[in-house]
Amino acid sequence: QVQLVESGGGLVQAGGSLRLSCAASGRTFSSYAMGWFRQAPGKEREFVAAITWSGGRSYYADSVKGRFTLSRDNAKNTVYLQMNSLKPEDTAVYYCAAAVKYIATMANEYENWGQGTQVTVSS
Repeated sequence: QVQLVESGGGLVQAGGSLRLSCAASGRTFSSYAMGWFRQAPGKEREFVAAITWSGGRSYYADSVKGRFTLSRDNAKNTVYLQMNSLKPEDTAVYYCAAAVKYIATMANEYENWGQGTQVTVSS
């Protein structure tokens, strides 16, 4: 079991940038694949990005590819989602998740979830 706490959300204008952080508790952080999902009002939770437990490979939804970058620092038990060129359609609550897998891109593969952080992009 791992506890996750997201931070870094906020209000930004279209075209701007934000960096989300997800801090994890526990000494086995490097054993978890980490992912970010988002949920906009009235919509289902959707995959944003995921990274392998070593940080060697990352995967992105087509909607964010080229704009978002996911990285992790296993020494700090933290993952970072750098979001550039933000669009109003990126507005959502962003959730960090951890899975005891090499990599996971489906929400039902993740056993541990944070509380979420709100990202609002104004036009």
